[in-house]
Amino acid sequence: MLRFSCSQLVVDRIDPLVQPGVLPSSHLHQNSFNASMDPSLDLPSMSTCTSCLFTEDFSNYWTAVMYFRARNGTYKRVPTFANQFLEPANGGLTVYYIPPYDNKTPVTAFKQGFRMLVGTSTRRSNMNDTEARQLSFRCWGKNFTGDGFGAPGTGTDTSHFPNKPCPGGIRANHFFPTCWDGKNLDSPDHKSHVAYAIGGFESNGPCPDSHPVKLPQILYEVAWDTRQFNNKDDWPEDGSQPFVFSFGDATGYGTHADYLFGWKGDALQKSMDAFCGVDCPQLKTQTPQNANRCMIKPKVNEPIDQWLPELPGGVTPM
Repeated sequence: MLRFSCSQLVVDRIDPLVQPGVLPSSHLHQNSFNASMDPSLDLPSMSTCTSCLFTEDFSNYWTAVMYFRARNGTYKRVPTFANQFLEPANGGLTVYYIPPYDNKTPVTAFKQGFRMLVGTSTRRSNMNDTEARQLSFRCWGKNFTGDGFGAPGTGTDTSHFPNKPCPGGIRANHFFPTCWDGKNLDSPDHKSHVAYAIGGFESNGPCPDSHPVKLPQILYEVAWDTRQFNNKDDWPEDGSQPFVFSFGDATGYGTHADYLFGWKGDALQKSMDAFCGVDCPQLKTQTPQNANRCMIKPKVNEPIDQWLPELPGGVTPM
């Protein structure tokens, strides 16, 4: 499987998938990869740089932002930090492209213009459905230890925010569907053109007849640096967990992630045909330091990092 870092490009209220062209979007996002962040463009040809280690990847990857809500009702943005073994990266997220584990079943790379969404921002409870099992949180101990080393979404991982301080931070995991209808690059809900394999969680099962084309499975891991917020004296007096997403979700059940394909040419297909691992000679790379230099200025001029009386955009937690 491909596993690589994509440093943080910008934190801004923009959403090229759900609210394209709307400025500002309804809530804050943290974005990685290419420097255009415009879904109407041919990303590989229009982007000036990529914050990803693989230089042929100009896709857009983004998630909502996490905030800490203090006992006095003010908010502070939780930064991201580099994942294990990818420490030179400047926050952002870790991306996986996972072919079938038998290392022989072929997959079809995404087409230019393809996009999708995983998760439901309005969800506030555990519905225990297929999608919910693809979204989880891991409470890390120090140095990436703690509640287990299994695959994301297994062991003691939860579908809600951890309800205790996490000495090493919190990792959020987002698995995308692996089956495509073979026709539509998008759909009105950004989900219906894709589906999970029969049997659910990972990409080993066959695809349903309605979505017969097997895709690489994309996984985002976002490492949230909650370590500075572990003093329970700052947590709510009732002892409940203090974190909230920028769209107002104080449970974690509404976590979601967005994807817009933007690899150059057939680079991704070549890497999937070769069943590449962490290192992939079929792909060109850059140093983490070069990837970290790919940044853009926010388009929305608003405070996001100091202690705030409310979430950006006036979003109300619920």
